[in-house]
Amino acid sequence: MAETIQRPLRKGEQTRAAILDAALELASREGLEGLTIGVLAERMDMSKSGVFAHFGSREDLQIAVLKLYNHQFEQEVFYPSIREQRGLPRLQSLFRRWVDKVCLEIASGCIYISGAVEYDDRTGPIRDHLVDMVDSWQRALHRAAQLAIEEQHLKPDTDPKQLVFEMYGLVLALHHDARFIRSPGSVVRAHAGFERLISSAQSNNAAG
Repeated sequence: MAETIQRPLRKGEQTRAAILDAALELASREGLEGLTIGVLAERMDMSKSGVFAHFGSREDLQIAVLKLYNHQFEQEVFYPSIREQRGLPRLQSLFRRWVDKVCLEIASGCIYISGAVEYDDRTGPIRDHLVDMVDSWQRALHRAAQLAIEEQHLKPDTDPKQLVFEMYGLVLALHHDARFIRSPGSVVRAHAGFERLISSAQSNNAAG
């Protein structure tokens, strides 16, 4: 998946981008269901019709926010990590950058995690988009884990699906403890849990 070179935005595109930035901030704090055209119009000092000119419906706006969040996640976590050496270094980078991203979002909230809570028992396009994005991220983690096995950095009998499941569990626990109960040391414990997980799966051939 190639990164694209961005061209300068036209005025209408700049307005849309500014609306989306504000919408993402609101959705991070209030949830996707708390994001309305009226609230956003007030926040942007625009009319509702002005916002509607860029997004035909509330659902279109919510989906655009999901896509923006996913784009930022890829730019901050995925793309820098895949430049790392194949195998364990890449897997370690994915986890480390993922934790860094969650830490930055502690004051607001992770769209992937909060969205899953909001839409776990719903149907429709928003849930479908959210599931696709989370599924894509889990597949990327799975591929990285599989490469670590192929590079003999992890034991050949390592189950990549189980490894990713436990990595995901560590991040969910981090988000819960750091954001909800505000437990100090949550980040240190998340990293320690990952190191223990990798150590148990590490091959004798692994570097470092």
